[in-house]
Amino acid sequence: MQQVLIIDDNPSIGKALKLLLSLHQIDSEVALTPQAGIQRLEQNPGIALVLQDMNFSQDTTSGEEGKRLFSAIRALRPDLPIILITAWTQLETAIELVKQGAADYLGKPWDDNKLITSVKNLLELQELQAEQLQRTQLNESRRKELSEAADLCGLIYQSEAMHQLLTMAVKIARTQVPVLITGPNGSGKEKIAKIVQRNSERRDGPFICVNAGALPNDLMEAELFGAEAGAYTGSTKTRIGRFEAAHGGTLFLDELGNLSASGQAKLLRVLQSGEFERLGSSETRRCDVRLISATNTDLTQAIAEGHFREDLYYRLNVFELKLPSLAERPEDILPLVRHFLGDNVKLELSTVKALQSWPWPGSIRELENACRRAAILSDGENPTQEDFGIAFAENEATPSRVVVEPSREMIEEALRQNQGVVARAARQLGLSRQALYRRMEQYDIKTS
Repeated sequence: MQQVLIIDDNPSIGKALKLLLSLHQIDSEVALTPQAGIQRLEQNPGIALVLQDMNFSQDTTSGEEGKRLFSAIRALRPDLPIILITAWTQLETAIELVKQGAADYLGKPWDDNKLITSVKNLLELQELQAEQLQRTQLNESRRKELSEAADLCGLIYQSEAMHQLLTMAVKIARTQVPVLITGPNGSGKEKIAKIVQRNSERRDGPFICVNAGALPNDLMEAELFGAEAGAYTGSTKTRIGRFEAAHGGTLFLDELGNLSASGQAKLLRVLQSGEFERLGSSETRRCDVRLISATNTDLTQAIAEGHFREDLYYRLNVFELKLPSLAERPEDILPLVRHFLGDNVKLELSTVKALQSWPWPGSIRELENACRRAAILSDGENPTQEDFGIAFAENEATPSRVVVEPSREMIEEALRQNQGVVARAARQLGLSRQALYRRMEQYDIKTS
């Protein structure tokens, strides 16, 4: 349970603050001296916030005692929010401490509503940060575990959505059933298909790709099933189809929704029996192929409109992997930018936020093209959001400041921008220097 520690040498003030907090269901305890306050912090890890006075001697009004207490608390608990309670004579000192990391300051006599609002916001933020840090650490551990157990083909990701999808893809890979990968254009469906193949029993067999959207219908069947010489105009020699070429391995059929009615019928037969005939031939051939198909088409709607066979859909959709768009996983954007532009590129925080806020309708392919543009316009150094070809209206509403648990990439970016100076990077990230050091240790980040 979160608790507030009140450090004030005036018992009446301590009692009044404790009563005020209790009226708002906030637990608290009082220490009457700086020494007692430090002792309580050492003994009680549940203290989530400190309300501290600036003076503890009747003949002292300089605020020096408060400064020393503040420094001692920061040394002991660097991330602990501290609200200063000060007389107007110490206002300048309080402002100085706020610049050093104090959460807030309140003059005596304080405003009850303002104090309670500040305390509640800070306690809620502490809880949120703790949850985010726990999730980040857990996700990092799970990603590392998955990458060590499976071949992810160098896929760049950080988001939980992609982790869940990859975990499912690796499980499905061990089976022999057909897989349907759905998702927007440019989202990386072929990469997911390769991951399925590389983690299957067919990993040493061929991996053949066919883009049904890139070929006219009259050539698609010949592409898939092959053709004898003279089977169609311009055909002068026997053509081996992709199913034959993929024998013993995996066939990846992209843009499945563009397959003709005749092609759909033949594909269904192959899935049911493993048999097919080349165009212009009556000889039945057999193949052992695992089919992975992909589409950005809504196949259920295509079925309703009579453009796609329902029986084929259910044959293909034994397992469906729904690949989220890039806009649905903004955590993956910065790692991908680093992949496309290199680890030495420097980005302003405003540019990072703009990249993560952009909808990216063209998904990863659009981001890659934007990175190529940025590399050219910026000569590879310090690209701005304009270099990436994205911009927001000046009057666009922006949310108020939100403290978010920084990811590995955000920490590395801040360190790059500040030439490895931890103190400056910590200020940019809204952390204390000690807090940043702890996160660097957790992520095994070292400065040169």
